[in-house]
Amino acid sequence: MKLEQSFMDFMLHHQERHNRSYNFLVLLEAIQTAAKYIQYFYQTGSLKNMMGEAGAVNCQDENVMKMDDIADAIVLHYLRRSNQVIYAVTEEEPEPIRLNEDGGRYFIYYDPLDGSSNIKHNLPVGFMFAVAKRNLEGPEDGRLRSGAELRAAGIFLIPNGVFTLALADTGVFRFHLDETMTYVRPENSERLMLPEDPREWELSFNASNRTNFSADVRSWIEEHEAKYAFRYMGALAGDFHRLLSNGGMFMYPAIVNHPRPDRNRPKGKLRLLYEANVAAFIAREAGGAAIDEAGNDILDIKPESPHHRTALYVGSRPLVESMRKRLRENK
Repeated sequence: MKLEQSFMDFMLHHQERHNRSYNFLVLLEAIQTAAKYIQYFYQTGSLKNMMGEAGAVNCQDENVMKMDDIADAIVLHYLRRSNQVIYAVTEEEPEPIRLNEDGGRYFIYYDPLDGSSNIKHNLPVGFMFAVAKRNLEGPEDGRLRSGAELRAAGIFLIPNGVFTLALADTGVFRFHLDETMTYVRPENSERLMLPEDPREWELSFNASNRTNFSADVRSWIEEHEAKYAFRYMGALAGDFHRLLSNGGMFMYPAIVNHPRPDRNRPKGKLRLLYEANVAAFIAREAGGAAIDEAGNDILDIKPESPHHRTALYVGSRPLVESMRKRLRENK
């Protein structure tokens, strides 16, 4: 009989090995419990008429899906019950949410369902999160943390039952839901690293927007795209999940040449705290890199607001560095 290592067993040994507190385990238990419930509701949603639009618009001016509301309520419930979170920033609310008046050791930034447009087609979506510590020496000022200050970040791919977790200065690890709804680490599973062999690398971006990208980005694409496979799912969580196994680069460039000027996004569209930073942190721990439209490291950007937006180029380091050079050479 073969028994895989459970996620919590892996984390218990990790915390003990690094002489770290168990508070982090309580938080991660709450997060993975929320993910299991989101997985359940997603899998049964079609039978319960939960896959359509909710008839509302969130603070991002995006149509809210019923599953968006359900997932956000689930995550907030378990975060609050954990008593470990002082502030939570979610895609669905305009301002940070204070969860514990008398305590809490962590900040959490999360998107409960990345890729919501895929929901009505029953395609994969992602629950993305990033964790930073509060100020344990002196009063907490509520400052939004940069990616460089994160202690962990993860992506649950739903309904596939795959959980990718990056731990600061430790690496990236992948877990799978088994028949008992337990996240387990497959036998002989090592740290997850971005592949170094360029023959398997992929490029992932919205090709329909290519004429709207800057001249530098367009020229880079024209020069390099024939060398690699092209894959695009339309959800950062899903596309980045592929890249972690195959290598390559996910791109969400700034929109600067749209025929309708009101649709230009010169600073980019992805949210820094709970989308770009999550991918960038995981990429760093897997040996990769991530930059913005100016070629700056994503993890060094100081967030200006809870929903700070950015362009994103993330993946295998040689490709990201090649793009960084192109973005900066004409500046």
